[in-house]
This record gives sequence, structure tokens and C-alpha cells, in this order.
Amino acid sequence: MGDKPICEHTGSSFIQHYYQLFDSDRTQLGTIYIDASCLKWEGQQLLGKAAIVEKLSNLPFQKIQHRIMVQDRQPTPDSCIISMVVGQLKDAEDPIMGFHYTFLLKNINSA
Repeated sequence: MGDKPICEHTGSSFIQHYYQLFDSDRTQLGTIYIDASCLKWEGQQLLGKAAIVEKLSNLPFQKIQHRIMVQDRQPTPDSCIISMVVGQLKDAEDPIMGFHYTFLLKNINSA
């Protein structure tokens, strides 16, 4: 880890892992969500691991590539990490599009 704060190391590792799973096999994203997780996707509120994985696994594109341009992280007073991502995504049929995403990471082992 070197001189990197723990939130930088944890947040960066999580983002790398998340988008590697998303781009290769979205069904495996269930390994990072829990039953208390929530996700808002294009206005639709999803609650729980099963609902989130079902939504992400059934998106209309088969292959997608994310290119992360910028990542920022911020620790929170309750020991969580807010991780923000800005990048580009490309599927097989559409032009490159920009995206941004915000994650709230919580250590469930210390909950």
C-alpha cells in the first residue's frame, strides 16, 4: 500500500474489480452486493442483491468495455468510503458514451 491512505487503496481496488466483473461476466457481480444493497439505475430503484444482479445481468447489451478516466474517493465519518468514477463505455453497436458512477462502500465485517 505504501503511502496511500486505506480509502484510496480500497476504493481503487474495488473499482478495478467491479468493472472487470461488469465487463466480463455481470452475473458475478452478486459476489460484491449484499441483501441490504441498493442501486438506482436510470431512475429505477433496486433493493437487494438478487434484484441488482437480475437487472445488471439482463441489460440489453452483451459485451461492454468501461474505460476509467478519473476516480476520486472520500472517507466518511462512519468509516465508509464514497468512491466516484468518471469514464467512457463502449458496446459493440453504439458510439463511445461517457458515464459517471458513485459507490458507497461499507465494511460489513465491522457493521
